[in-house]
Amino acid sequence: MIKPLLACVLLTVPTVPLLRAQAPSEGSTKPATEPGIPVTDPLTLSKCGGCHTKDDKGNLSRISWERTTPEGWQEAIKRMGRLNGVTLSQSDSRAILKYLATYHGLAPEEAKPVMFLAEHRAIDEKEAPAELQGTCNYCHAYSRALSWRRPKSDWLMLENMHMAQFITSETAFRHSFFLGLAGSDHDAAEPGEVAAEYLGKTVPLQTPEWSAWRARLRAPRLAGKWLIKASAPGRGKFYGELTIEQGASEEEFKTSVKLKSASDDSVLTRTGQSIVYAGYAWRGRSKGAVGANAPVDDLNREAREALWISPDQNTAEGRWYWGDYQEFGYDVTLMRASPEPTIYGVNVSALKTGSKGAQVRLFVDALPAKVSVADLDLGAGIKVNRIVSSGSGEIVAEVDVAPDAVFGKRDARFGRSTLPNAIAVYDHLDYIKVTPQTALAHLGSETHPKGFQQFEAIGYNRGADGKPQTADDVELGPVDVNWSVEEFYAVFGDDDKGFVGRLSPTALFIPASDGPNPERKFMRNNYGDVWVVATSKTEKDSFGKPVVGKAYLVVTVPTYMKWDQPEVNP
Repeated sequence: MIKPLLACVLLTVPTVPLLRAQAPSEGSTKPATEPGIPVTDPLTLSKCGGCHTKDDKGNLSRISWERTTPEGWQEAIKRMGRLNGVTLSQSDSRAILKYLATYHGLAPEEAKPVMFLAEHRAIDEKEAPAELQGTCNYCHAYSRALSWRRPKSDWLMLENMHMAQFITSETAFRHSFFLGLAGSDHDAAEPGEVAAEYLGKTVPLQTPEWSAWRARLRAPRLAGKWLIKASAPGRGKFYGELTIEQGASEEEFKTSVKLKSASDDSVLTRTGQSIVYAGYAWRGRSKGAVGANAPVDDLNREAREALWISPDQNTAEGRWYWGDYQEFGYDVTLMRASPEPTIYGVNVSALKTGSKGAQVRLFVDALPAKVSVADLDLGAGIKVNRIVSSGSGEIVAEVDVAPDAVFGKRDARFGRSTLPNAIAVYDHLDYIKVTPQTALAHLGSETHPKGFQQFEAIGYNRGADGKPQTADDVELGPVDVNWSVEEFYAVFGDDDKGFVGRLSPTALFIPASDGPNPERKFMRNNYGDVWVVATSKTEKDSFGKPVVGKAYLVVTVPTYMKWDQPEVNP
Protein backbone atom coordinates (compact mmCIF):
# COMPACT_ATOMS: atom_id res chain seq x y z
CA MET A 1 0.00 0.00 0.00
CA ILE A 2 2.95 2.36 0.53
CA LYS A 3 3.95 2.84 -3.09
CA PRO A 4 0.46 3.63 -4.46
CA LEU A 5 -0.11 6.03 -1.55
CA LEU A 6 3.21 7.76 -2.21
CA ALA A 7 2.35 8.10 -5.90
CA CYS A 8 -1.04 9.54 -5.00
CA VAL A 9 0.52 12.10 -2.66
CA LEU A 10 3.08 13.19 -5.23
CA LEU A 11 0.45 13.55 -7.92
CA THR A 12 -1.63 15.86 -5.74
CA VAL A 13 1.23 18.15 -4.71
CA PRO A 14 2.08 21.00 -7.12
CA THR A 15 5.36 20.17 -8.79
CA VAL A 16 8.10 22.12 -10.48
CA PRO A 17 8.89 20.51 -13.85
CA LEU A 18 12.14 18.57 -13.77
CA LEU A 19 13.91 19.98 -16.82
CA ARG A 20 16.08 17.69 -18.85
CA ALA A 21 19.73 18.02 -17.99
CA GLN A 22 20.80 17.67 -21.61
CA ALA A 23 18.56 20.50 -22.81
CA PRO A 24 20.37 23.88 -22.74
CA SER A 25 18.52 26.94 -21.56
CA GLU A 26 17.35 29.78 -23.82
CA GLY A 27 20.59 31.74 -23.72
CA SER A 28 22.96 28.79 -23.34
CA THR A 29 26.13 28.70 -25.39
CA LYS A 30 26.39 24.93 -25.23
CA PRO A 31 27.50 23.65 -28.67
CA ALA A 32 24.65 22.40 -30.85
CA THR A 33 24.68 18.86 -32.14
CA GLU A 34 24.26 19.97 -35.76
CA PRO A 35 24.84 23.15 -37.78
CA GLY A 36 22.26 25.88 -37.38
CA ILE A 37 20.99 28.43 -39.90
CA PRO A 38 22.82 31.74 -39.30
CA VAL A 39 20.65 34.81 -38.75
CA THR A 40 21.77 37.59 -41.13
CA ASP A 41 18.97 40.14 -40.83
CA PRO A 42 20.19 43.21 -38.83
CA LEU A 43 16.73 43.97 -37.42
CA THR A 44 16.23 40.39 -36.19
CA LEU A 45 19.71 40.39 -34.67
CA SER A 46 18.99 43.69 -32.94
CA LYS A 47 15.55 42.83 -31.55
CA CYS A 48 16.09 39.14 -30.77
CA GLY A 49 19.82 39.06 -29.95
CA GLY A 50 19.37 40.39 -26.44
CA CYS A 51 18.00 37.04 -25.23
CA HIS A 52 18.98 34.67 -28.02
CA THR A 53 22.77 34.59 -27.80
CA LYS A 54 24.90 34.71 -30.93
CA ASP A 55 27.78 32.32 -31.60
CA ASP A 56 30.86 32.80 -33.75
CA LYS A 57 29.04 31.34 -36.78
CA GLY A 58 26.22 33.87 -36.68
CA ASN A 59 23.69 31.51 -35.10
CA LEU A 60 21.15 32.77 -32.57
CA SER A 61 20.25 30.27 -29.86
CA ARG A 62 16.98 28.45 -30.57
CA ILE A 63 16.11 30.59 -33.63
CA SER A 64 18.89 29.14 -35.78
CA TRP A 65 17.73 25.60 -35.02
CA GLU A 66 14.08 26.07 -35.97
CA ARG A 67 12.13 26.38 -39.21
CA THR A 68 8.37 26.76 -39.60
CA THR A 69 5.46 28.36 -41.44
CA PRO A 70 4.55 32.08 -41.33
CA GLU A 71 1.84 31.18 -38.82
CA GLY A 72 4.37 29.35 -36.63
CA TRP A 73 6.79 32.28 -36.55
CA GLN A 74 4.01 34.78 -35.86
CA GLU A 75 2.87 32.66 -32.96
CA ALA A 76 6.44 32.56 -31.61
CA ILE A 77 6.79 36.36 -31.90
CA LYS A 78 3.52 36.88 -30.05
CA ARG A 79 4.62 34.46 -27.34
CA MET A 80 7.82 36.45 -26.82
CA GLY A 81 5.67 39.49 -26.13
CA ARG A 82 3.25 37.74 -23.79
CA LEU A 83 5.77 35.75 -21.77
CA ASN A 84 9.01 37.73 -22.00
CA GLY A 85 7.82 41.31 -22.36
CA VAL A 86 9.27 41.87 -25.83
CA THR A 87 7.89 45.05 -27.38
CA LEU A 88 7.96 45.49 -31.15
CA SER A 89 6.35 48.07 -33.38
CA GLN A 90 3.98 46.71 -36.00
CA SER A 91 6.46 47.47 -38.79
CA ASP A 92 9.33 45.76 -36.96
CA SER A 93 7.20 42.75 -36.14
CA ARG A 94 6.13 42.40 -39.75
CA ALA A 95 9.69 42.80 -41.05
CA ILE A 96 11.04 40.16 -38.66
CA LEU A 97 8.22 37.82 -39.61
CA LYS A 98 8.98 38.28 -43.32
CA TYR A 99 12.63 37.43 -42.72
CA LEU A 100 12.09 34.40 -40.49
CA ALA A 101 9.24 32.93 -42.57
CA THR A 102 11.37 33.23 -45.70
CA TYR A 103 14.92 32.34 -44.62
CA HIS A 104 14.01 30.12 -41.67
CA GLY A 105 10.81 28.74 -43.19
CA LEU A 106 9.74 25.57 -44.94
CA ALA A 107 10.42 24.40 -48.46
CA PRO A 108 7.27 24.29 -50.63
CA GLU A 109 7.34 20.49 -50.59
CA GLU A 110 7.44 20.53 -46.77
CA ALA A 111 4.65 23.08 -46.46
CA LYS A 112 2.15 21.55 -48.86
CA PRO A 113 1.12 18.54 -46.68
CA VAL A 114 0.26 20.88 -43.80
CA MET A 115 -1.35 23.68 -45.83
CA PHE A 116 -4.78 22.72 -44.50
CA LEU A 117 -3.76 24.27 -41.16
CA ALA A 118 -3.18 27.68 -42.74
CA GLU A 119 -6.32 27.24 -44.86
CA HIS A 120 -8.38 26.43 -41.75
CA ARG A 121 -9.89 23.36 -43.35
CA ALA A 122 -11.74 20.86 -41.21
CA ILE A 123 -10.46 17.48 -42.38
CA ASP A 124 -10.12 13.98 -41.00
CA GLU A 125 -6.41 14.01 -40.31
CA LYS A 126 -4.27 10.92 -40.66
CA GLU A 127 -3.85 9.22 -37.31
CA ALA A 128 -0.72 10.27 -35.47
CA PRO A 129 2.03 7.66 -35.06
CA ALA A 130 2.24 5.80 -31.78
CA GLU A 131 5.31 7.82 -30.75
CA LEU A 132 3.21 11.01 -30.53
CA GLN A 133 -0.04 9.66 -29.15
CA GLY A 134 -0.50 10.82 -25.59
CA THR A 135 2.18 13.51 -25.93
CA CYS A 136 2.04 16.06 -28.80
CA ASN A 137 -1.12 14.58 -30.27
CA TYR A 138 -2.88 14.85 -26.91
CA CYS A 139 -3.45 18.58 -27.52
CA HIS A 140 -2.36 19.25 -31.11
CA ALA A 141 -3.14 17.97 -34.57
CA TYR A 142 -0.36 15.70 -35.82
CA SER A 143 0.27 18.21 -38.61
CA ARG A 144 1.01 20.91 -36.05
CA ALA A 145 4.24 19.08 -35.24
CA LEU A 146 4.92 18.45 -38.94
CA SER A 147 4.78 22.21 -39.58
CA TRP A 148 8.01 22.70 -37.58
CA ARG A 149 11.53 21.52 -38.30
CA ARG A 150 13.97 21.09 -35.40
CA PRO A 151 16.78 18.78 -34.28
CA LYS A 152 16.04 16.44 -31.40
CA SER A 153 17.76 18.75 -28.88
CA ASP A 154 15.39 21.57 -29.77
CA TRP A 155 12.32 19.31 -29.58
CA LEU A 156 13.40 18.47 -26.03
CA MET A 157 13.68 22.17 -25.16
CA LEU A 158 10.18 22.70 -26.56
CA GLU A 159 8.98 20.01 -24.17
CA ASN A 160 10.61 21.91 -21.29
CA MET A 161 8.76 25.07 -22.28
CA HIS A 162 5.48 23.15 -22.31
CA MET A 163 6.11 21.68 -18.88
CA ALA A 164 6.93 25.11 -17.48
CA GLN A 165 3.79 26.69 -18.94
CA PHE A 166 1.21 23.89 -18.86
CA ILE A 167 1.26 21.69 -15.78
CA THR A 168 -0.64 18.81 -17.40
CA SER A 169 2.01 18.45 -20.08
CA GLU A 170 4.51 17.25 -17.46
CA THR A 171 2.38 14.20 -16.90
CA ALA A 172 2.13 13.64 -20.67
CA PHE A 173 5.87 13.88 -21.29
CA ARG A 174 7.10 12.38 -18.02
CA HIS A 175 4.34 10.14 -16.72
CA SER A 176 6.69 7.14 -16.64
CA PHE A 177 8.52 9.00 -13.84
CA PHE A 178 5.45 8.83 -11.60
CA LEU A 179 4.61 5.29 -12.67
CA GLY A 180 8.16 4.30 -11.76
CA LEU A 181 7.60 5.38 -8.14
CA ALA A 182 4.64 3.03 -8.06
CA GLY A 183 6.70 0.06 -9.12
CA SER A 184 6.99 0.34 -12.91
CA ASP A 185 10.15 -0.11 -14.90
CA HIS A 186 12.57 2.73 -14.07
CA ASP A 187 14.50 2.14 -17.28
CA ALA A 188 11.56 2.67 -19.62
CA ALA A 189 12.01 5.60 -22.00
CA GLU A 190 9.92 8.61 -21.10
CA PRO A 191 7.14 9.41 -23.60
CA GLY A 192 8.64 12.84 -24.24
CA GLU A 193 12.01 11.30 -25.08
CA VAL A 194 10.35 8.89 -27.51
CA ALA A 195 8.42 11.74 -29.16
CA ALA A 196 11.53 13.92 -29.51
CA GLU A 197 13.50 11.04 -31.00
CA TYR A 198 10.76 10.40 -33.55
CA LEU A 199 10.33 14.07 -34.50
CA GLY A 200 14.07 14.65 -34.71
CA LYS A 201 14.23 11.95 -37.39
CA THR A 202 10.90 12.61 -39.14
CA VAL A 203 10.99 16.43 -39.27
CA PRO A 204 14.64 17.38 -38.74
CA LEU A 205 16.10 20.84 -39.17
CA GLN A 206 18.18 20.00 -42.24
CA THR A 207 16.44 18.26 -45.14
CA PRO A 208 17.17 17.74 -48.85
CA GLU A 209 14.04 19.75 -49.70
CA TRP A 210 15.21 22.73 -47.67
CA SER A 211 18.72 22.60 -49.10
CA ALA A 212 17.34 22.58 -52.63
CA TRP A 213 14.86 25.39 -51.91
CA ARG A 214 17.49 27.66 -50.35
CA ALA A 215 19.36 27.49 -53.65
CA ARG A 216 16.21 28.13 -55.73
CA LEU A 217 14.63 30.75 -53.48
CA ARG A 218 13.76 33.95 -55.34
CA ALA A 219 11.42 36.87 -54.94
CA PRO A 220 7.85 36.27 -56.11
CA ARG A 221 7.25 37.64 -59.61
CA LEU A 222 3.48 37.43 -59.72
CA ALA A 223 2.27 40.69 -61.27
CA GLY A 224 -0.02 40.25 -64.26
CA LYS A 225 -3.15 38.41 -65.30
CA TRP A 226 -4.11 35.06 -63.81
CA LEU A 227 -7.01 32.71 -64.56
CA ILE A 228 -8.96 31.65 -61.49
CA LYS A 229 -11.20 28.71 -60.71
CA ALA A 230 -13.17 28.86 -57.46
CA SER A 231 -15.80 26.63 -55.91
CA ALA A 232 -17.92 27.52 -52.90
CA PRO A 233 -19.61 24.53 -51.21
CA GLY A 234 -23.35 24.77 -51.78
CA ARG A 235 -22.94 27.66 -54.20
CA GLY A 236 -21.25 26.06 -57.20
CA LYS A 237 -18.31 26.85 -59.46
CA PHE A 238 -16.94 30.23 -60.50
CA TYR A 239 -14.45 31.17 -63.21
CA GLY A 240 -12.74 34.41 -64.04
CA GLU A 241 -9.66 36.61 -63.96
CA LEU A 242 -7.39 37.74 -61.15
CA THR A 243 -5.16 40.76 -61.72
CA ILE A 244 -2.10 41.05 -59.48
CA GLU A 245 -0.25 44.34 -59.08
CA GLN A 246 3.07 44.88 -57.33
CA GLY A 247 2.75 46.44 -53.88
CA ALA A 248 5.08 48.52 -51.74
CA SER A 249 7.75 45.80 -51.55
CA GLU A 250 8.69 42.79 -53.64
CA GLU A 251 6.70 40.48 -51.33
CA GLU A 252 3.51 42.59 -51.27
CA PHE A 253 0.74 42.65 -53.86
CA LYS A 254 -2.66 44.16 -54.61
CA THR A 255 -5.36 42.10 -56.25
CA SER A 256 -8.64 42.51 -58.11
CA VAL A 257 -10.79 39.60 -59.21
CA LYS A 258 -13.85 39.12 -61.39
CA LEU A 259 -15.68 35.81 -61.01
CA LYS A 260 -18.58 34.55 -63.12
CA SER A 261 -20.89 31.83 -61.87
CA ALA A 262 -20.91 28.65 -63.97
CA SER A 263 -24.59 28.10 -63.23
CA ASP A 264 -25.89 31.55 -64.22
CA ASP A 265 -24.62 34.92 -65.39
CA SER A 266 -24.05 36.43 -61.94
CA VAL A 267 -20.69 38.16 -61.42
CA LEU A 268 -18.66 38.68 -58.24
CA THR A 269 -15.88 41.25 -57.91
CA ARG A 270 -13.33 41.42 -55.10
CA THR A 271 -10.27 43.48 -54.24
CA GLY A 272 -7.51 42.66 -51.80
CA GLN A 273 -3.88 42.69 -50.78
CA SER A 274 -1.39 39.99 -49.87
CA ILE A 275 2.09 39.15 -48.65
CA VAL A 276 4.06 36.24 -50.10
CA TYR A 277 6.54 34.60 -47.73
CA ALA A 278 9.44 32.40 -48.84
CA GLY A 279 8.55 32.89 -52.50
CA TYR A 280 5.44 30.67 -52.35
CA ALA A 281 3.36 31.19 -49.16
CA TRP A 282 0.56 33.61 -50.08
CA ARG A 283 -1.33 35.15 -47.16
CA GLY A 284 -3.86 37.88 -47.90
CA ARG A 285 -7.28 39.45 -47.47
CA SER A 286 -9.96 40.37 -49.98
CA LYS A 287 -13.59 41.41 -50.06
CA GLY A 288 -16.43 42.41 -52.34
CA ALA A 289 -19.32 44.82 -51.95
CA VAL A 290 -21.27 43.45 -48.99
CA GLY A 291 -24.28 45.03 -47.35
CA ALA A 292 -24.66 45.67 -43.64
CA ASN A 293 -27.35 43.00 -43.29
CA ALA A 294 -25.78 40.44 -45.61
CA PRO A 295 -26.15 36.78 -44.59
CA VAL A 296 -23.20 35.04 -42.97
CA ASP A 297 -22.52 33.01 -46.13
CA ASP A 298 -22.57 35.99 -48.50
CA LEU A 299 -19.82 35.36 -51.05
CA ASN A 300 -18.77 39.02 -51.01
CA ARG A 301 -17.72 38.94 -47.37
CA GLU A 302 -14.16 39.78 -46.35
CA ALA A 303 -12.04 36.66 -46.50
CA ARG A 304 -8.57 35.67 -45.44
CA GLU A 305 -6.52 34.01 -48.16
CA ALA A 306 -4.01 31.17 -47.81
CA LEU A 307 -2.48 29.89 -51.04
CA TRP A 308 0.43 27.64 -51.97
CA ILE A 309 2.26 28.93 -55.06
CA SER A 310 4.10 26.35 -57.15
CA PRO A 311 7.90 26.66 -57.18
CA ASP A 312 7.81 27.78 -60.84
CA GLN A 313 5.34 30.55 -59.85
CA ASN A 314 2.89 29.62 -62.62
CA THR A 315 0.09 28.03 -60.57
CA ALA A 316 -1.37 28.32 -57.07
CA GLU A 317 -4.01 26.60 -54.95
CA GLY A 318 -5.61 27.20 -51.58
CA ARG A 319 -8.61 28.63 -49.78
CA TRP A 320 -10.31 31.96 -49.10
CA TYR A 321 -12.24 31.70 -45.83
CA TRP A 322 -14.27 33.62 -43.27
CA GLY A 323 -16.66 33.04 -40.38
CA ASP A 324 -16.23 32.82 -36.62
CA TYR A 325 -15.26 29.18 -37.09
CA GLN A 326 -13.70 29.75 -40.54
CA GLU A 327 -16.48 27.56 -41.90
CA PHE A 328 -17.24 29.53 -45.08
CA GLY A 329 -15.04 29.95 -48.10
CA TYR A 330 -13.92 29.21 -51.62
CA ASP A 331 -11.52 26.53 -52.81
CA VAL A 332 -9.31 28.39 -55.26
CA THR A 333 -6.93 27.44 -58.09
CA LEU A 334 -4.88 29.98 -60.03
CA MET A 335 -3.07 29.66 -63.35
CA ARG A 336 -0.93 32.33 -64.98
CA ALA A 337 -2.60 33.58 -68.17
CA SER A 338 -0.98 32.89 -71.53
CA PRO A 339 -1.26 34.64 -74.92
CA GLU A 340 -2.44 31.29 -76.29
CA PRO A 341 -6.11 30.21 -75.95
CA THR A 342 -6.51 28.39 -72.62
CA ILE A 343 -9.50 26.29 -71.57
CA TYR A 344 -9.84 26.37 -67.78
CA GLY A 345 -13.44 25.52 -66.88
CA VAL A 346 -16.77 23.92 -67.78
CA ASN A 347 -20.19 24.47 -66.27
CA VAL A 348 -21.17 20.79 -66.03
CA SER A 349 -19.45 18.04 -64.08
CA ALA A 350 -21.06 15.07 -65.82
CA LEU A 351 -23.05 14.00 -68.88
CA LYS A 352 -25.28 10.95 -69.10
CA THR A 353 -24.88 8.34 -71.79
CA GLY A 354 -27.42 8.72 -74.58
CA SER A 355 -27.87 12.46 -73.96
CA LYS A 356 -28.96 14.42 -77.02
CA GLY A 357 -28.49 18.15 -77.63
CA ALA A 358 -26.95 18.85 -74.23
CA GLN A 359 -25.43 22.31 -73.95
CA VAL A 360 -21.99 22.68 -72.39
CA ARG A 361 -20.57 26.04 -71.41
CA LEU A 362 -16.78 26.28 -71.56
CA PHE A 363 -14.55 29.02 -70.21
CA VAL A 364 -11.65 29.82 -72.56
CA ASP A 365 -9.17 32.67 -72.13
CA ALA A 366 -7.68 34.44 -75.20
CA LEU A 367 -10.57 33.11 -77.25
CA PRO A 368 -10.09 33.65 -81.00
CA ALA A 369 -12.64 35.61 -83.01
CA LYS A 370 -13.79 32.50 -84.88
CA VAL A 371 -14.50 29.16 -83.23
CA SER A 372 -15.38 25.97 -85.09
CA VAL A 373 -16.44 22.47 -84.06
CA ALA A 374 -12.99 21.24 -85.08
CA ASP A 375 -11.38 23.40 -82.35
CA LEU A 376 -13.18 21.55 -79.57
CA ASP A 377 -12.71 17.95 -78.36
CA LEU A 378 -14.53 16.62 -75.29
CA GLY A 379 -13.27 13.05 -75.47
CA ALA A 380 -14.37 9.66 -76.72
CA GLY A 381 -18.13 9.20 -76.95
CA ILE A 382 -18.96 12.91 -76.79
CA LYS A 383 -19.76 14.43 -80.18
CA VAL A 384 -19.74 18.21 -80.61
CA ASN A 385 -22.61 18.97 -82.99
CA ARG A 386 -22.29 22.74 -83.23
CA ILE A 387 -21.05 25.89 -81.57
CA VAL A 388 -24.11 27.68 -80.23
CA SER A 389 -22.22 30.84 -79.30
CA SER A 390 -18.73 32.14 -78.54
CA GLY A 391 -17.29 35.36 -77.17
CA SER A 392 -16.35 37.14 -73.93
CA GLY A 393 -14.21 34.20 -72.89
CA GLU A 394 -16.97 31.61 -73.22
CA ILE A 395 -18.12 28.94 -75.66
CA VAL A 396 -21.52 27.26 -75.59
CA ALA A 397 -21.46 23.96 -77.48
CA GLU A 398 -24.23 21.47 -78.26
CA VAL A 399 -23.17 17.87 -77.75
CA ASP A 400 -24.46 14.30 -77.95
CA VAL A 401 -23.23 11.44 -75.77
CA ALA A 402 -23.10 7.95 -77.26
CA PRO A 403 -25.31 5.36 -75.52
CA ASP A 404 -22.34 2.99 -75.23
CA ALA A 405 -19.76 5.57 -74.13
CA VAL A 406 -17.25 4.26 -71.60
CA PHE A 407 -17.84 5.54 -68.07
CA GLY A 408 -15.25 7.88 -66.64
CA LYS A 409 -13.69 11.32 -66.80
CA ARG A 410 -12.94 13.07 -70.10
CA ASP A 411 -10.41 15.78 -70.84
CA ALA A 412 -11.74 18.92 -72.53
CA ARG A 413 -9.48 20.25 -75.26
CA PHE A 414 -9.58 23.54 -77.15
CA GLY A 415 -6.85 23.94 -79.72
CA ARG A 416 -3.62 23.00 -77.97
CA SER A 417 -4.97 23.64 -74.46
CA THR A 418 -6.28 20.77 -72.32
CA LEU A 419 -8.38 20.74 -69.15
CA PRO A 420 -7.83 17.32 -67.52
CA ASN A 421 -10.76 15.31 -66.10
CA ALA A 422 -13.22 18.03 -67.04
CA ILE A 423 -16.43 16.02 -67.63
CA ALA A 424 -17.53 12.61 -66.36
CA VAL A 425 -19.63 10.25 -68.49
CA TYR A 426 -22.01 7.89 -66.67
CA ASP A 427 -25.15 5.83 -67.19
CA HIS A 428 -26.63 5.94 -63.71
CA LEU A 429 -26.15 7.70 -60.39
CA ASP A 430 -25.42 4.82 -58.04
CA TYR A 431 -25.03 6.62 -54.74
CA ILE A 432 -24.81 10.03 -53.10
CA LYS A 433 -22.15 11.10 -50.66
CA VAL A 434 -23.09 14.03 -48.45
CA THR A 435 -20.04 16.11 -47.60
CA PRO A 436 -18.67 16.58 -45.06
CA GLN A 437 -19.65 13.06 -44.04
CA THR A 438 -19.04 13.83 -40.37
CA ALA A 439 -19.62 17.45 -39.38
CA LEU A 440 -19.72 19.78 -36.41
CA ALA A 441 -21.86 22.85 -35.79
CA HIS A 442 -21.93 25.12 -32.74
CA LEU A 443 -24.88 26.63 -30.94
CA GLY A 444 -24.71 30.34 -30.21
CA SER A 445 -26.43 33.49 -29.04
CA GLU A 446 -25.73 37.19 -28.60
CA THR A 447 -22.76 36.32 -26.38
CA HIS A 448 -21.17 33.54 -28.40
CA PRO A 449 -21.36 33.36 -32.21
CA LYS A 450 -22.84 30.35 -33.96
CA GLY A 451 -20.80 27.87 -35.94
CA PHE A 452 -22.60 27.02 -39.18
CA GLN A 453 -22.12 24.03 -41.46
CA GLN A 454 -22.56 23.88 -45.23
CA PHE A 455 -23.35 20.54 -46.86
CA GLU A 456 -23.16 19.30 -50.45
CA ALA A 457 -24.57 16.22 -52.19
CA ILE A 458 -21.98 14.65 -54.50
CA GLY A 459 -23.08 11.93 -56.90
CA TYR A 460 -21.05 8.83 -57.83
CA ASN A 461 -21.18 6.19 -60.55
CA ARG A 462 -20.05 2.63 -59.80
CA GLY A 463 -17.23 2.74 -62.37
CA ALA A 464 -15.83 0.12 -64.71
CA ASP A 465 -15.83 -2.75 -62.19
CA GLY A 466 -19.59 -2.42 -61.72
CA LYS A 467 -19.24 -2.26 -57.93
CA PRO A 468 -20.09 0.86 -55.91
CA GLN A 469 -17.84 2.15 -53.13
CA THR A 470 -14.63 1.00 -54.84
CA ALA A 471 -11.53 2.82 -56.04
CA ASP A 472 -12.66 3.21 -59.66
CA ASP A 473 -15.96 4.94 -58.85
CA VAL A 474 -16.57 8.08 -60.90
CA GLU A 475 -17.35 11.33 -59.10
CA LEU A 476 -20.17 13.17 -60.90
CA GLY A 477 -20.15 16.41 -58.94
CA PRO A 478 -23.06 18.08 -57.10
CA VAL A 479 -26.50 16.60 -57.80
CA ASP A 480 -30.00 18.06 -57.49
CA VAL A 481 -31.56 16.88 -54.20
CA ASN A 482 -34.13 17.64 -51.54
CA TRP A 483 -32.61 18.25 -48.11
CA SER A 484 -33.97 17.13 -44.75
CA VAL A 485 -32.92 16.33 -41.17
CA GLU A 486 -33.61 12.99 -39.48
CA GLU A 487 -33.18 11.89 -35.89
CA PHE A 488 -30.00 10.05 -35.00
CA TYR A 489 -31.33 7.71 -32.36
CA ALA A 490 -28.77 7.42 -29.59
CA VAL A 491 -31.11 6.96 -26.61
CA PHE A 492 -34.74 6.03 -26.07
CA GLY A 493 -37.03 8.95 -26.85
CA ASP A 494 -34.33 10.99 -28.59
CA ASP A 495 -35.67 14.41 -29.62
CA ASP A 496 -32.63 16.30 -30.94
CA LYS A 497 -34.12 16.90 -34.38
CA GLY A 498 -36.65 19.36 -33.03
CA PHE A 499 -34.16 21.52 -31.14
CA VAL A 500 -30.67 21.60 -32.69
CA GLY A 501 -31.45 23.98 -35.57
CA ARG A 502 -32.66 24.01 -39.16
CA LEU A 503 -31.39 23.20 -42.63
CA SER A 504 -31.89 25.74 -45.42
CA PRO A 505 -32.92 24.72 -48.98
CA THR A 506 -29.26 25.22 -50.00
CA ALA A 507 -28.07 22.83 -47.27
CA LEU A 508 -26.72 25.46 -44.89
CA PHE A 509 -27.28 24.22 -41.35
CA ILE A 510 -28.24 27.08 -39.03
CA PRO A 511 -27.83 26.11 -35.36
CA ALA A 512 -30.30 27.06 -32.66
CA SER A 513 -29.48 29.31 -29.70
CA ASP A 514 -27.38 27.79 -26.97
CA GLY A 515 -30.16 27.68 -24.39
CA PRO A 516 -30.92 26.39 -21.81
CA ASN A 517 -34.27 25.57 -23.37
CA PRO A 518 -37.30 25.35 -21.04
CA GLU A 519 -39.14 23.33 -23.71
CA ARG A 520 -36.64 20.47 -23.43
CA LYS A 521 -36.69 17.86 -20.72
CA PHE A 522 -34.57 18.97 -17.75
CA MET A 523 -34.20 22.38 -19.47
CA ARG A 524 -31.33 21.00 -21.47
CA ASN A 525 -29.29 23.01 -23.94
CA ASN A 526 -30.13 22.61 -27.65
CA TYR A 527 -27.20 20.31 -28.38
CA GLY A 528 -27.63 16.94 -30.07
CA ASP A 529 -26.80 14.82 -33.11
CA VAL A 530 -28.81 14.24 -36.27
CA TRP A 531 -28.63 12.87 -39.80
CA VAL A 532 -28.48 15.36 -42.67
CA VAL A 533 -30.22 13.66 -45.60
CA ALA A 534 -30.01 14.33 -49.35
CA THR A 535 -32.71 12.71 -51.50
CA SER A 536 -32.28 12.76 -55.28
CA LYS A 537 -35.03 14.51 -57.20
CA THR A 538 -34.62 12.39 -60.34
CA GLU A 539 -32.44 9.30 -59.83
CA LYS A 540 -33.84 5.99 -58.55
CA ASP A 541 -32.12 2.96 -57.07
CA SER A 542 -32.65 -0.67 -58.13
CA PHE A 543 -35.84 -0.82 -56.03
CA GLY A 544 -37.34 2.23 -57.72
CA LYS A 545 -36.79 4.46 -54.71
CA PRO A 546 -34.95 7.81 -54.80
CA VAL A 547 -31.20 7.59 -54.24
CA VAL A 548 -30.39 8.87 -50.74
CA GLY A 549 -27.21 9.98 -49.00
CA LYS A 550 -26.60 10.87 -45.34
CA ALA A 551 -24.08 12.74 -43.21
CA TYR A 552 -23.68 12.68 -39.44
CA LEU A 553 -23.92 16.09 -37.74
CA VAL A 554 -23.06 16.86 -34.14
CA VAL A 555 -24.46 20.17 -32.87
CA THR A 556 -22.51 21.13 -29.80
CA VAL A 557 -22.09 24.05 -27.42
CA PRO A 558 -20.17 27.20 -28.39
CA THR A 559 -16.40 27.35 -28.19
CA TYR A 560 -16.38 29.41 -25.02
CA MET A 561 -12.67 30.16 -25.15
CA LYS A 562 -10.79 30.78 -28.38
CA TRP A 563 -7.03 30.62 -28.30
CA ASP A 564 -4.94 33.19 -30.07
CA GLN A 565 -5.16 32.76 -33.83
CA PRO A 566 -1.95 33.86 -35.57
CA GLU A 567 -2.49 36.69 -38.03
CA VAL A 568 0.01 36.89 -40.86
CA ASN A 569 -2.29 38.49 -43.43
CA PRO A 570 -1.95 42.16 -44.35
